[in-house]
Amino acid sequence: MELSAFHPAVRSWFDQSFEHATPVQEEAWRKIGSEQNILVAAPTGSGKTFAAFLCAINDLVEQGARGPLAEGVQVLYVSPLKALSNDIEKNLREPLAGIDGWLEEKKQPASGIRAMVRTGDTPPGDRQKMRRKPPQILVTTPESLYLLLTSDSGRGILSGVSTVIVDEIHAIAGSKRGSHLSLSLARLDALTLERNGVRARRIGLSATQKPIGEIASFLSGGEPCAIVDTGHQRERDLAIEIPASPLSPVLSAEVWEEIYDRIESLVDHHRTTLIFVNTRRLCERMAKHLAERLGEDAVTAHHGSLARDHRLEAEQALKGGRLRALVATASLELGIDIGHVDLVIQVGSPGGISQLIQRVGRAGHAVGETPKGRLFPVSRDDLVECVALLQAVNEGQLDTILIPLAPLDVLSQQLVAEISARDWDCDALFAQVCQAWPYRDIERDDFDEVVHMLATGFATRRGRRSAYIHHDAVNGRVRARRSARLAALQNGGAIPDQFDQDVILMPQGYRIGTLNEDFAFESMAGDIFQLGNTSYRILKVETGKVLVEDAHGQPPTIPFWVGDAPGRSDELSQAVSDLRRRSERLLRQEGKDAAMQWLQETGIDPAPAAQTVEYLAAARDALGCLPTDRRVVLERFFDDTGDMHLVVHAPLGSRIMRAWGLSLRKRFCRQFNFELQASALEDSLILSLGET
Repeated sequence: MELSAFHPAVRSWFDQSFEHATPVQEEAWRKIGSEQNILVAAPTGSGKTFAAFLCAINDLVEQGARGPLAEGVQVLYVSPLKALSNDIEKNLREPLAGIDGWLEEKKQPASGIRAMVRTGDTPPGDRQKMRRKPPQILVTTPESLYLLLTSDSGRGILSGVSTVIVDEIHAIAGSKRGSHLSLSLARLDALTLERNGVRARRIGLSATQKPIGEIASFLSGGEPCAIVDTGHQRERDLAIEIPASPLSPVLSAEVWEEIYDRIESLVDHHRTTLIFVNTRRLCERMAKHLAERLGEDAVTAHHGSLARDHRLEAEQALKGGRLRALVATASLELGIDIGHVDLVIQVGSPGGISQLIQRVGRAGHAVGETPKGRLFPVSRDDLVECVALLQAVNEGQLDTILIPLAPLDVLSQQLVAEISARDWDCDALFAQVCQAWPYRDIERDDFDEVVHMLATGFATRRGRRSAYIHHDAVNGRVRARRSARLAALQNGGAIPDQFDQDVILMPQGYRIGTLNEDFAFESMAGDIFQLGNTSYRILKVETGKVLVEDAHGQPPTIPFWVGDAPGRSDELSQAVSDLRRRSERLLRQEGKDAAMQWLQETGIDPAPAAQTVEYLAAARDALGCLPTDRRVVLERFFDDTGDMHLVVHAPLGSRIMRAWGLSLRKRFCRQFNFELQASALEDSLILSLGET
């Protein structure tokens, strides 16, 4: 389908808003117009979201020209973030208003197309309006889609869906959240087939996905799926920034001051800067130090533990030009509309190739612009990782997305939800589950055991509990118990619970964010902490909440969050090994100058290249060789108390090193009289042995 074939109202709005269609839009329209499933892989800022939406809007406009639009949702947009859903709903208002304006000018009836958002943040009043008068376009999240499919009113709203758009598909495909969504889409197919005899076509969007064929199958459930792949490569302005002082294993306060000063200088030379960090603790600390330099109103923090109102205010302030810099975690990694960003700064390696591409893509987001990013390593090992990361990006590499195979906990949840909506024949229900790509090869015995567990519950000291369904084994049918739907609605989704405490500002009673449970437990009345650029004094710690008052700028203790730092991807670990292997060969055969020249040829500036070579050369001299994925080096040392410590050097990433450490710890404790502690890093494993 070419743009010329669109309804004149749609074509007129597009021509007035854009100079021309992008290549990805033109190719996507040709394939979307054929009513087939399609996966669109294109760089950030290439216009792929509009490529998907404009065809769907055109279908609705054409339908409205023939008569009144049908009641109920016809286009379903699913995004992994609530904030992204809100942005899309807002961004749809402009084309819909422009189309209706053209129709009014031509004295034709308005299109009647309405778009609404349904997420966990949607007020009850808006949900009531949606039930009474459903929109034609519904913007939602995977978790809210699950809830809608579990309620009678939601199933009625969704029974006429003809198009499903899954945005940022890479962000969920590799987790149990993706498995959960795939089962929800299979449930939606069963619903639309039962009511209308057709399956909704599916359109997937992403800038970074590998292997693309596997992601296409995940999207379509194994049905035929066309692929539009314009590649993820584009021109980027990327460089590594290092302080004047040499990097060390742990940065001193003085070196951090140098980093803050350099970031301040970069912010001063750009209109808007987005600064990514890997943990919420560093996010708060970075925002505090930059606010002291640039002004309280120029910088703020953005992460998942801040209240929704604060996050929205920060996003709008950056978009409106009122903020000069925003410090964020992965909460802003995806395509939330934050306006024009000139520069992206990444403090510390993000731990993945795709993450860096995604984050730097937030700068120069518009079509035709060049993303600009600067990486700030925070240690010597981090410098090596950042160098390997930049080389991998320049070579066009991507992280591989590994789709979980048939997670049974997710299946249990979805089975209770689906059976609570209607009775099922077990064979038909099993066939529906197999339509979800992660469950395509699930064994029937595993499925039957899950059904049996849901029907009989599990044993406790007080008897059997958590039986949610009735299973008629003779006739092969299942139906819900009275508690099933409530249990499904109260326990939906696959996002892990975080044991955080609500922070309540007194005397207003506003919720302003959350604190880590351990931090709250260790705190006392009178302690001062910082949250979102403001310091607060603790008044009282209660069960589940911390009551605070404004501390009016008094020096804080930074709050901490546990477990939010990313583990390095396998592809980046491989790039680190390749860098070490090539550098060692050059150091051994030709010397430091040759190693430096090679790094500069791969796009690394002289200063970081020189520090990288010096560090790797020193490590080679100390260890005798450089550890790689093919060579593990063991180092033993004794501390001041005489306890022995063993360092296992292997750049395999913290996920593998952590599992290795746990297994070694178990083996040592079983076979020897040792109390062994294991600490895993990205490039090493430290085993501390002390006699018991």
